[in-house]
Amino acid sequence: MASESNSVSDEKIAEALIREVIEEELKHIPSEDVPSLTLPAVELKNEQEEKFVDQLGTLVRKIGDKIKDDVEIQDAIDGLARGFKWESFKQMANKLFEDGITWERIAVLFYVAGRLAVRMVEAHLPQSVMDILKWTVNFFKHDLLGWILGRGGWICSFSDLAVASMQTASSMSSHRGDLIIITFFAGIALGFFISWRLTR
Repeated sequence: MASESNSVSDEKIAEALIREVIEEELKHIPSEDVPSLTLPAVELKNEQEEKFVDQLGTLVRKIGDKIKDDVEIQDAIDGLARGFKWESFKQMANKLFEDGITWERIAVLFYVAGRLAVRMVEAHLPQSVMDILKWTVNFFKHDLLGWILGRGGWICSFSDLAVASMQTASSMSSHRGDLIIITFFAGIALGFFISWRLTR
């Protein structure tokens, strides 16, 4: 029963995170170009989970910032925008994970969803944003949730995601500041995990 509860919680955290990443990416479009979009709210269990989603969102954005100039990823996003359908999205996601699931690749998937939402709004197809959200959540539930649960769930694995973002920063940038920032977030993650465990 507890593991079923954790499964629901981890699923909701992922859905809230995907929603946050998409909304954050859409903030970079001039407001006059963005019609009023309201993505459905995701009810999390408590304020701690909401803060946790914000911290995860920061790590995903950090990875996204490091890969935003990756030509292959940008070409894939452009291709998805041109051939906008579930089969194309699923094919891209399957290709992303063909060599296995990692925290970094999960973050890349969420980043791609956010950037794809931007491209669709820029193409004056804002109704497509809901499809992107549904597709990403659907892929997550069916293809990634089991892997995350096998590692103890989002909360237990937060430090692993922080390390993945640190490795991305190290491989794509030699800036010492990136390492300091990521180490800082890893410290926050550890503190959050300890306080979360103590309040359970």
